[in-house]
Amino acid sequence: MGIFVTKIGIDLGTANTLVYIPGKGIVLNEPSVVAVDQQTNRIMAVGLEAKQMIGRTPDNIVAYRPMKDGVIADYRVTEAMIRYYMSKALGKWNILKPEVMVSVPAGVSSTERRAVIEATIKAGAKNVYVVKEPILAAIGAGIPIYEARGHMVVDIGGGTTDVAVISLGGIVASTSVKCAGNKIDHAIADYIKKTFNLAIGDRTAEEIKVRIGSAVSMDDELLLTIKGRDYVTGLPRTAQVTTNEIVKAIDRELREIVRAIKDVLQETPPELSADIIDQGIIMTGGSSQLRNLPELVVRRTGVKAVLAEDALYCVVKGTGIALEHLDTYKKSILAKK
Repeated sequence: MGIFVTKIGIDLGTANTLVYIPGKGIVLNEPSVVAVDQQTNRIMAVGLEAKQMIGRTPDNIVAYRPMKDGVIADYRVTEAMIRYYMSKALGKWNILKPEVMVSVPAGVSSTERRAVIEATIKAGAKNVYVVKEPILAAIGAGIPIYEARGHMVVDIGGGTTDVAVISLGGIVASTSVKCAGNKIDHAIADYIKKTFNLAIGDRTAEEIKVRIGSAVSMDDELLLTIKGRDYVTGLPRTAQVTTNEIVKAIDRELREIVRAIKDVLQETPPELSADIIDQGIIMTGGSSQLRNLPELVVRRTGVKAVLAEDALYCVVKGTGIALEHLDTYKKSILAKK
């Protein structure tokens, strides 16, 4: 094997983990799920294999997500997960310990940050760069972060929404709220429970969001037939849901996301606000792909918003670009707070 991988970028998300290798691109995109056998405490499966087990396992096997709200909730399992993804991405011939760049939410505490570094070193990294997600999302979205102009990035993932204004390679104003894709899914499941007396799982809720969900009500609505379990009879049953019902169901969660954007806009120095009005707000992350979300942001803030291309991959692409040009990006990446 002639090619040795010496650098890896990892977007360690609440919902999905993506791995990027410079020169190869995204080599892996799997759910951040680990299945553990509770009796022996052994790790049974990671990623896609483990996600298929969610809600379908015997009692002793628990499939759970070690990342909660974008931070490590279970240290041992996270380490196992990082190790699994690294070895899967590197292949078994790779003997050199790679340099690894891992993304973290803008709001992480220094303890949480240290946990990520330690878990990654233990999983076999030579050294670790921990970088805040909005910076990586901005790099991945093609924003020239070193210019002396303000750029606003809204990165909506599974566990957290990060809003940041970036200028001269650093974060000028930011906030991180624990309201994103997963909370939206839960709101949908709750709504279906209250309205139809129907129990649905997380995966069905997510499917409803993706197939018919929208941030603002639509004239020509989409329709979806959903299957679940009737709360009263306990038997399987179907029901029909429309887009505008979902708009209503997720209103509160979207308000929270918009409020985060407004908070950051209010903290932004006036010179940079002017730049943001010119440039618009760049939206990244998987959950920013919800239909008409940019439209909602425009209506509520008065600032134009655009969805970055490949929104889901901006952060992980950012790790790749930053790794390829470490010297350029070193100062904003290693700005240890």
